[in-house]
Amino acid sequence: MSRSNQATPVLNPQDMNAAFAAAFNSGQIANLLALYEPDAVLMDHAGNEMRGTEAIRKALEQLLQIKGTMISTNVYCVLQGDLALLRAHFVIDTTAPDGSTTQLVGHTSEIVRKQLDGSWLYVIDHPFGADLLHHAG
Repeated sequence: MSRSNQATPVLNPQDMNAAFAAAFNSGQIANLLALYEPDAVLMDHAGNEMRGTEAIRKALEQLLQIKGTMISTNVYCVLQGDLALLRAHFVIDTTAPDGSTTQLVGHTSEIVRKQLDGSWLYVIDHPFGADLLHHAG
């Protein structure tokens, strides 16, 4: 079975997280980028903001270097007009350089917007936005 070279449009906002996992699992950067508006914002684990397609492409290319398998489950979808607030739980199973298996786990927070064609795209994607905050001191 060959890997898909084109992402399927997301027609229900609650399906965005599963679509992201499928795009990640395809290994194709184009499938991931197809889920974002051109001026979308992607936050990294340190809180740095990447804005726009080229900055997001660089971050997602780094993500694809993990070469794992992702499962992302929608926790909730709050719909208001053409916007939706999402939260998901994700797990990436991967192999460490020493050959041991490892898991990356997180809780996302995202905003998606309905497009003119009826599909949904990320406006703001914070892959760790719903993780517990750790405060110093």
